[in-house]
Amino acid sequence: MTGTLAGKVALVAGGTRGAGRGVAVELGAAGATVYVTGRSSRAAGRSEYDRPETVEETAELVTAAGGLGVPVVCDHLVPDQVEALVRRIEAEQDGLDVLVNDIWGGEKLFEWEAPVWEHDLDNGLRLLRLAVETHAVTSHFALPLLLRRPGGLVVEMTDGTEEYNRENYRVSFFYDLAKSSVLRMAFSLGHELGPRGATAVALTPGWLRSEIMLEHYGVTEANWRDATEKVPHFAISESPRYVGRAVAALAADPEVARWNGRSLSSGQLARVYGFTDLDGSRPDAWRYLVEVQDPGLPADTAGYR
Repeated sequence: MTGTLAGKVALVAGGTRGAGRGVAVELGAAGATVYVTGRSSRAAGRSEYDRPETVEETAELVTAAGGLGVPVVCDHLVPDQVEALVRRIEAEQDGLDVLVNDIWGGEKLFEWEAPVWEHDLDNGLRLLRLAVETHAVTSHFALPLLLRRPGGLVVEMTDGTEEYNRENYRVSFFYDLAKSSVLRMAFSLGHELGPRGATAVALTPGWLRSEIMLEHYGVTEANWRDATEKVPHFAISESPRYVGRAVAALAADPEVARWNGRSLSSGQLARVYGFTDLDGSRPDAWRYLVEVQDPGLPADTAGYR
């Protein structure tokens, strides 16, 4: 394998679909060996999402991109399974260079704009377990292995920047709490990892054209712009590969420690590292959201992609 990450080992926890799949593929395109985990697989069947994507498909895309994809079925709420996963990586690779905590699983669990006293409590608590507890369990077992090698990177994937989430209510009590918790995780891990030679960041994509989002709007990645006829601001959306390129750029940066503990976005890092989305553009969704969408201005991506 060749590329800027040749010889590097990554774990993308929650890489079955969406941002996780985009990150795994781009790490593979840079030459990394990528362990991809999730609950949906050809052998074990579908998770509670009841979606067709599998960890095997993601791993195959990683290998096709130029890396080596290794699919592992793992429920990150089960400590024994996560511990076994890390022991396997240790046995096969003797180290870990990049950990991407992208476990989520909450699309069907939160209720838009429902106050906490009206929100289904079981669903809300399940969402918090999937979005927060899984990240803590994974970090607990994986970080000792990551710290064996100098310059390790941990990416906590979330939705929203620290600045934006501090000023804005995010959909529901449970969703807001989950995404803000992950932002704080990166800050806390930065304090624990920085003195030990590793880096932790929080990273958010913009309006992500995940498989679920494309299906919701009745479009594909090939014709996604058709959705702007009904939702004009969808013009600022980005493919999962865009945030994947952000992670690959961070992982290849010898000065990545400058970002330790920070909240970052794909659009922000595109300006720094010079990568583009699949169509050659550089969408900056969070700046667009603040300056165009939230103030109620007409959709116009000029200067934002």
